[in-house]
Amino acid sequence: MSLEDASLDIAPGELLAVVGENGAGKSSLMNVLYGLYHPDAGTFLMDGKPVRFKSPRDAIARGIGMVHQHFMLVPTLTVAENVVLGREPTKRGLLDLDRACDEVAATAKRFGFQLDPRARVDTLTVGSQQKVEIVKALHRGAQVLILDEPTAVLTPQESDELSQVMRGLVAQGRTVVLISHKLKEVLGVADRVAVMRRGRTVAVVRASETTVSALASLMVGEGSRGAAMTGVPAVAAGTQDAATGPVVLEAKDLRATGDNGRPALQGVSLTVRAGEIVGIAGVDGNGQRELAEVLTGLRKLDGGEGTLLGGPLAGLTPALAKARGVGHVPEDRLARAVVKAMTVEENVALGRHRQPPFARGPWVDFKGRRERTNQLLSGYDVRPNDPVVALQALSGGNQQKVVVARELDADPKLLVVVQPTRGLDIGAVAQVHERLRDAKARGAGVVMVSLDLEEVLALSDRVYVLYEGRVTGHFPRKDLDERALGRCMLGAEAGHG
Repeated sequence: MSLEDASLDIAPGELLAVVGENGAGKSSLMNVLYGLYHPDAGTFLMDGKPVRFKSPRDAIARGIGMVHQHFMLVPTLTVAENVVLGREPTKRGLLDLDRACDEVAATAKRFGFQLDPRARVDTLTVGSQQKVEIVKALHRGAQVLILDEPTAVLTPQESDELSQVMRGLVAQGRTVVLISHKLKEVLGVADRVAVMRRGRTVAVVRASETTVSALASLMVGEGSRGAAMTGVPAVAAGTQDAATGPVVLEAKDLRATGDNGRPALQGVSLTVRAGEIVGIAGVDGNGQRELAEVLTGLRKLDGGEGTLLGGPLAGLTPALAKARGVGHVPEDRLARAVVKAMTVEENVALGRHRQPPFARGPWVDFKGRRERTNQLLSGYDVRPNDPVVALQALSGGNQQKVVVARELDADPKLLVVVQPTRGLDIGAVAQVHERLRDAKARGAGVVMVSLDLEEVLALSDRVYVLYEGRVTGHFPRKDLDERALGRCMLGAEAGHG
């Protein structure tokens, strides 16, 4: 998204939130402040003096740190090695790993994060990787910390902890700039809120003097859509009781190993029927990701049995899953769902590039591919609406829209979605929720893994709760209770509806 006369003033020692729809220019503006983008015009002042950062190195040297929505970590290195990368403590000319671990552990403890400095990053959950990014910025002495959707992958408890960390930093005189789509969260933590729309700053208001509804209207402009964009419960109204369609997934005693070599699934059993949304709730790292990977052929089973769309779960591969009619919106779209250097239309065709309307016989149907892509971009309000732009030019939220559009366009019989609205603004959240309900109405079974308990409660016909790789609760919609779910998520009790 381009910036057009965007302005922002950030006071020392405040928590400033920046909100706006996907593609409004929020991340672009922050990337200018961090030295990743260079403005074509305008001025950037620090302490009243003009500055120009050639690279993030210059920004870091001036005390500006940024935690990106997409992680900038080296997966094969440890937590400590990632945090000290470029500023490694040495001993006899070599990395002093013990000292690095001690320093990183001290930083993590100081700011309230529980991290094992010696753990490899590729064995961590997405939520824990987010924590590593935050610790890395703080370890490098950031006085101004820019957080791009930091709670998108955190549990409610972790989000509360992060809010305390942010307020603690502000109390110490540091400045926090928070990019977020969660308006209730923003109003609960920010001092001021800047609203961006189509590359411009359209308003800056004090958090104590505005409301979720008012912010939503500012984000989209005055009109009925802004009035409707006030939160998840209203978006999801109308969810019906569980369907009684045929079973599309029957799994018994599933067992699987995580990337860290430890048991991730320890006897999970579940059933999914056509025409229902089954929510999978749990604190991050309790087997949800591994379950989704088993159901989509990305992770092999160690034990248990089951049938998926008429075939066995054992021996399932991604190709077999897709051939049977499984759609998948993964947790990490960049690693699992897209090729960011390819164009949007090429990404839309992935997995169906040999089928109409993307192909005609053995040849690419360029006209058919362009027409279908344009239909999806318009239908999902992807910005920019350009099928030939590289996917990496889109904001994270718009990339997510492309993935969701592609998977639902294939009319799956079983749809496995993990964090489907991560990084989306409230308008896009409403749209994705509506599309999931449409898929359910068409007779698809939907397995939805989400760390957002409000989303789980709003959309699910039934909910399974996972704790340490086991099912600790199973609730039909009529028995859904947030507190009971929370107790099961913490392993405090088993619940069955």
